[in-house]
Amino acid sequence: MKVWDGYIRFFHWALVSCLVGLYFSAEEGAMELHFVLGYITLALLATRLIWGLVGSDTARISALLHGPKAVAQALKAKHLTPGHNAAGSYMVLVFFALILLQLVTGLMATDDIMVDGPLVQYVSYEWVEWASSLHHQNFDWLLIAIGLHLLAIIVYALRGKKLVPAMITGRNQQLKNAVRLKASWPAFAIFAVLLGMLLATWGYEPLQALL
Repeated sequence: MKVWDGYIRFFHWALVSCLVGLYFSAEEGAMELHFVLGYITLALLATRLIWGLVGSDTARISALLHGPKAVAQALKAKHLTPGHNAAGSYMVLVFFALILLQLVTGLMATDDIMVDGPLVQYVSYEWVEWASSLHHQNFDWLLIAIGLHLLAIIVYALRGKKLVPAMITGRNQQLKNAVRLKASWPAFAIFAVLLGMLLATWGYEPLQALL
């Protein structure tokens, strides 16, 4: 049974690639690439949040909202549910929050030498200092969240619940219940428009430097 639409799968693996690229570009001081990847990530996340309001059943933000009782039941359950279960939903929301915080602080961050985020000129120096510090600290929390996510995937795999193949093919043969999926082209169109706007404005200079 198909449980993930095309944009959700694209978002997942594109986000993984961007986070890896953002980490190594920052470590190597390749800031033009770092900024371009940041704008791609921002377009990805913004589109994902919009698709979470109007997209497929398993893409909906509302499908990620569960109470503590549902989380406890999900941890004990021996069967898979379409999309993210209640426990996994909490991790997705944490990822969204951490990545959004990383992106917003990056827009206001500076190294006080050569590199300024596009919003630095619009906020006070105190805000810039705070954003720059939090931008570095938050990535450590993001790495911890990624580690917990990978650990959960391994634990589920050991329990016979294979999650990774479904995020590649969109299908999970262990599930029987039908899921309402929507065509993904509107999400890809939104992503293309947002990315084009970001690269044409804030991303123009770093993109030109790369090219």
